[in-house]
Amino acid sequence: MIGKLKGVVEEVAEDHLLIDVGGVGYVVFASRRTLGQLPAAGTAVALLIDTHVREDHIHLYGFLERAERDWFRLLLTVQGVGARNSLSILSVAAPQEIAQAVLAKDRAVLTQAPGVGPKLAQRILLELKDKAGRFAISTGAPAAVASDGAGVVGGLADDAVEALVALGYRRGEAFAAIGKVAAELGADCGVEVLIKSGLKELAR
Repeated sequence: MIGKLKGVVEEVAEDHLLIDVGGVGYVVFASRRTLGQLPAAGTAVALLIDTHVREDHIHLYGFLERAERDWFRLLLTVQGVGARNSLSILSVAAPQEIAQAVLAKDRAVLTQAPGVGPKLAQRILLELKDKAGRFAISTGAPAAVASDGAGVVGGLADDAVEALVALGYRRGEAFAAIGKVAAELGADCGVEVLIKSGLKELAR
């Protein structure tokens, strides 16, 4: 199994790149975010690789960041999510944004990805809700988001998030604001206090 490739970028296409490693050209599929961050052709690059072996093909998937590779693998654990869906999601959202979307139950972030409809997005939220916290920590998401969910998602804090959403704020930004003030004040300080503090945070 190939876990890493270090070579020279030969060319970059819409969904993959060709990397020359000691005279051997490897086709590596990647997200648009990764492809957009690659150096110019003829420049050296190192990629983390996830190798998929099937009866009819061997596909290599490349990542500049460990966090992106970890989320690629995590998304694949969801029923109905294939490598193409996973790369599609990673093309429209950074790992920390995906982590926050899952914790905030923000389906809209995921449905931006081509091929990911509301039903599949909802399944991702449901199946990853208990796993996203530790991945949020590894991706450097804000402290309020990088929780296992206790005291931030659910209970009074969840009610406060819903109140801000009802006021017209996006779920992701409402979750981040309430998560931050809940971490500072304590999630049991009262829903009205959380809402008022969350509004002040959003107004900054």
